[in-house]
Amino acid sequence: MSSERAVLAGGCFWGMQDLIRKLPGVLKTRVGYTGGDVPNATYRSHGTHAEGIEIVFDPAQISYRQLLEFFFQIHDPTTKNRQGNDRGLAYRSAIYWVSEAQRDEALRTIADVNASGLWPGPVVTEVEPVGDFWEAEPEHQDYLERIPNGYTCHFPRAGWVLPRSDR
Repeated sequence: MSSERAVLAGGCFWGMQDLIRKLPGVLKTRVGYTGGDVPNATYRSHGTHAEGIEIVFDPAQISYRQLLEFFFQIHDPTTKNRQGNDRGLAYRSAIYWVSEAQRDEALRTIADVNASGLWPGPVVTEVEPVGDFWEAEPEHQDYLERIPNGYTCHFPRAGWVLPRSDR
């Protein structure tokens, strides 16, 4: 079995991890800080990093495109530096690509989301090359599995699904 890595940011990492980990083909997830300027980032000191999720997936079971489509369904990619009640740079929407193919797919997916007219506005998701990923503290890993009624602002939005086409 082969695997690929994806790194995404879409607001508080607890809800993202809880939903993405359940997708068939997702092998492993961990939450952390990425896309910023502080080495060895922590919850108390993460500078300009976003709260992110690192995903290891089996591309024979789920494609990168399918991951991105789900990502755009579970958070609002049209709000800059905000998800629900969470505000600030740490809660921005971003795709950190690990290959040129991922970058190209991210840009195609964003174009398709914008062209669909299904989302409430234009996508503000950043598309940047992956950098360091600093794993979050143990109390942040698997948070909603340990605290099932804990805080989240992520949920699948039934109306935010791209129509199937020959991609």
